[in-house]
Amino acid sequence: MRTNTGLWWILTVFFTIVAAVYVAWNLVAHWSTEAAADPGAGTWMIFTNSVEWVGSVALVFLALMSALIAFYIGKVHKAQGGELPEDTLTADIDDGDPELGEFSPWSWWPIVLAASASLAILGLAVGVWMFPIGVAVFLVAIVGWVFEYYRGYFAR
Repeated sequence: MRTNTGLWWILTVFFTIVAAVYVAWNLVAHWSTEAAADPGAGTWMIFTNSVEWVGSVALVFLALMSALIAFYIGKVHKAQGGELPEDTLTADIDDGDPELGEFSPWSWWPIVLAASASLAILGLAVGVWMFPIGVAVFLVAIVGWVFEYYRGYFAR
């Protein structure tokens, strides 16, 4: 956990530096000589004509989201009250929690679920008529995945 927190803080600093370099590079590369020559334009006009807003805002939010994850992982690390086996150099593989949950390695329902979600999103992008088909396949896939242990060879 401590290593993860440190990595996310390093990513936050990196994305902040990249965002600052990106904004500065856009200001230098797209400097408007007409707006700079106009005495009534002011610095606001020069700034709005020179910055590429989509990339700048995306990089700033990327840095903010990295800081949010780093802060959350740091708080969880403090709240757990001890070191995880992954953070100890002398730990063995058996020291970790062996129970990772139950999953079905033979199940095809997650693939059908992913295909139905991609079909629905493709329907929003390409043709609206595909969206209800994707939603219908999604409903069948989610019901099939939830109830796969109630029938067939692996019924309990």
